[in-house]
Amino acid sequence: MAKQVQDAYIVAATRTPIGRSGRGYFKNTRPDDLLVAAVKSAMAQVPSLDPKAIEDAIIGCSFPEGEQGMNMARIAMALAFSHPVGGVTVNRFCASGVTAIQMAADRIRVGEADVLIAGGAESMSLVPMGGNKPSFNPEVFAKDENVGIAYGMGLTAEKVAAQWKVGREAQDAFALESHQRALKAIAAGEFKDEITPIEVVSRVPNLATGEQVVKTRTVEIDEGPRPDTSLEGLAKLKPVFAAKGSVTAGNSSQTSDGAGALILASEKAIKQYDLKPLARFVSFAARGVPPEIMGIGPIEAIPAALKYAGLTQDQIDWIELNEAFAAQSLAVINSVGLDPKKVNPMGGAIALGHPLGATGAIRAATVVHALRRHNLKYGMVTMCVGTGQGAAGIFERV
Repeated sequence: MAKQVQDAYIVAATRTPIGRSGRGYFKNTRPDDLLVAAVKSAMAQVPSLDPKAIEDAIIGCSFPEGEQGMNMARIAMALAFSHPVGGVTVNRFCASGVTAIQMAADRIRVGEADVLIAGGAESMSLVPMGGNKPSFNPEVFAKDENVGIAYGMGLTAEKVAAQWKVGREAQDAFALESHQRALKAIAAGEFKDEITPIEVVSRVPNLATGEQVVKTRTVEIDEGPRPDTSLEGLAKLKPVFAAKGSVTAGNSSQTSDGAGALILASEKAIKQYDLKPLARFVSFAARGVPPEIMGIGPIEAIPAALKYAGLTQDQIDWIELNEAFAAQSLAVINSVGLDPKKVNPMGGAIALGHPLGATGAIRAATVVHALRRHNLKYGMVTMCVGTGQGAAGIFERV
């Protein structure tokens, strides 16, 4: 059994703005291009690092097909670097990005690497939820205990809401708070340290002249937060997954496009290249849960990650809990006993968006920079995972 021989540190962390899928910033932007932009920006944060020191790249993606197929990690590295850098694309659905970070950290911790890139990318505009050709194993439908794997995520949220007694009013209030926190953070410039501005090029035909009009704009804030969100407006929305349910588009995460990239290094590499560590990767845990109530995954993963870290829950200063749905977020917060003030202080996926396999890397960038900005010690990224899993990763400011 491999033993840890050294620590793994994050020396750079960044992400793109998050765009709304289908009609937003990046509706026509390839996910590998978003990833390339994030990787180049991360490299720019460490100018003393020799690019040839990068040994590999591990990138998360929930639906690695179409524009994000063909081992997107390797494609992006070929586009980002002028010399060969390997790459592997990994999939743990919503926890793909944080799993990529864990895998990179583990390779460093056991002494098999010194400098690695980890991250995630997802375009829900170009590759739909479930992929272009979903095909479930027939056994998924053969047994009652497996049928939850085939549920739409909204139905699992309805089951969590019912079982954990999370009402519609509580869900809507949580959603409103997510938007308000996000808008406040944007106004205060809280996201600037972690966001890489992206130049978006659009081409529109001029029917009168027959010429193509090229327009360019730079986007540097997340597209999802809505200033007009109100309890009254949220209350008017109809349930979208169950006729008499409580889960609506307003209290669910937004489908989104985005990417994140981090550079991890050993202490040896930090000394060799005169790098400044931002955070230490402390621990990670993933656990399986019943597919039909997949939203409660963090309830199992958080205690395990804390145990591996040798920490108690009260020692965690900042928690990024992916808001797949308000129902599951509240179920996790209440069941684990998380301090609501520490959970998503700058809003979550209901307001900011959830580009699936990229989210873990995006939220890790948020934690790393937030810990330094607010002089805090420990942060956590945690989320539920489709088909029934939970994941949690812990970071320490250094």
